[in-house]
Order: sequence, then structure tokens, then C-alpha cells
Amino acid sequence: MAPTQQAQRQAPIMHVDKAKKRIAKQVKKGFHGYPLVSLEYFGKTPDSATQVVISFTEEEGGEPQQQTFVSGGDAREDETIQSTLLKIIERADAKTVTEVDGISSLGEN
Repeated sequence: MAPTQQAQRQAPIMHVDKAKKRIAKQVKKGFHGYPLVSLEYFGKTPDSATQVVISFTEEEGGEPQQQTFVSGGDAREDETIQSTLLKIIERADAKTVTEVDGISSLGEN
């Protein structure tokens, strides 16, 4: 019974890695036109992203639509967030996916 419990605990890590790899593969392709999806991670420190903003631009010069996801931990390692980002990219039929390098500073108000 213990091996089954251990496999269940390890499964989410494999899923988040798979989602991250699929997103990275899309980013690596470079610009191929519109629709375009961009990702930017934000955090209070450069080590942990507590938010991610996904922007969708349907056509050149179009107004981007944005959605923000917030994580209690690191959004880059959050299985639910990463899987959702991947689904948005796939459902939008994005021709281009970009990602801002690193973690942008989360401004304090």
C-alpha cells in the first residue's frame, strides 16, 4: 500500500513538469504571428513568483486581455496554475507564446 501512496504524492510533480515543458516548448518556437499569449511572473523576491499574468492578444495592434493567477507558494511550481496556463494557450490556438525572463518585482502600494 505504501508504494501506491508514494506514487500518488509524486504524480503532481510529474504533471507540473510536463505542463512547464510544454509551455517552454511553445515559448522556444519564437514569433509565428497572432494570436499571441504572453506570460509574466511577479513576486516580492526574485526567488519566488506568487503571481502570473497571462495576456492574450488576438491580432497585431489589438488590445490585450489579461488574467492574473495568484499562488500561496511559487506559481511556477503550482500544478493547477501551470496546467491552466497550458489549457489557455491551447484553447486560444496561440501561434506565438512569449515569457518575460525571470520574476518581475511585485510593487508595494
